[in-house]
Amino acid sequence: MGRGPSIENRKNAEDARRGKLFTKLIREITVAARASADPASNARLRMAVDKALAGNMTKDTIERAIKRGSGTLDGVHLEEVRYEGYGPGGVAILVECMTDNRVRTVGEVRHAFTRNGGHMGADGSVAYLFHRLGVIAFEAVDAAAAEKILEAALEASAEDVVTEEGLTEVITKPETFEAVKKALVSAKLVPAHADVHWVPATHVDVADAQRDAVTALLAAIEELDDVQNVYSNAKLPRAGA
Repeated sequence: MGRGPSIENRKNAEDARRGKLFTKLIREITVAARASADPASNARLRMAVDKALAGNMTKDTIERAIKRGSGTLDGVHLEEVRYEGYGPGGVAILVECMTDNRVRTVGEVRHAFTRNGGHMGADGSVAYLFHRLGVIAFEAVDAAAAEKILEAALEASAEDVVTEEGLTEVITKPETFEAVKKALVSAKLVPAHADVHWVPATHVDVADAQRDAVTALLAAIEELDDVQNVYSNAKLPRAGA
């Protein structure tokens, strides 16, 4: 009897996380579809659809999002906006949002920064500390698998391959991301996750005394409804490490 509420609470939390993920994916599909409703000719849309399918989103839901983005179905107009700022210890943070109300969104992001020991900066204040790159990640990789990934990635003209503590990351330029990923999958190397995102040029070591504060700030920003992605140059332990 005593286990019931705990199981129910875990299920409710999982449902909430799933709902938030689906909302982000639908927004990304909707915005990406503005350029073209055809995933075959729209790399951004194709990537968004792939992520949605991997997250078990139904094809009907994906199609509705594409139709809203391409204008064949009515829907809320979303804008892409990016905010920049600093956290405790001088950690640089980039926040990507999709919103139908810029005033609401900037207010919520600013409040999350200030409430958690950070502050927002002007446009360009931290963006120069990041590079836009494709990252194709493989987890729990042994030495033999890492060597196979390295060979296939370099053959496909990847920029770099980094292996550390069982995690192998293939780094690409944004424009070659799809081709490199396809080559790896064709070699029967299926990544744990793959995306194009902002990668810090260098990392900031976070002092133990500030680690909890930085983690709380990043979590508070990520929880905001209009936030799609949060990037930082903080050197923090990987989840599960």
